Amino acid sequence: MAIHKSAKKRIRRNARHAGYNKSRVSNMRSHIRKVEEAIKSGDQKAAQEALKAAQPAIHKTAAKGLLHKKNASRKLSRLSARIKLLKKK
Repeated sequence: MAIHKSAKKRIRRNARHAGYNKSRVSNMRSHIRKVEEAIKSGDQKAAQEALKAAQPAIHKTAAKGLLHKKNASRKLSRLSARIKLLKKK
């Protein structure tokens, strides 16, 4: 257990930020899930709209350091590639 006053403050701050981070990651995953559901339904237009809404959430998560920027780029790239495949079907 922390003894110093500054260490106690840091524990409180870390707990607060852990909540923020959990919320941000959850929000990003929800957006990705919506895109995947639209892809699964086969509706290319809805999938495109869902991806457009998901992009800022994914980039913001990467900007906050909760996701590596290349991981975010890879997620977006793979989702958009799957949406492009819907056109061919």
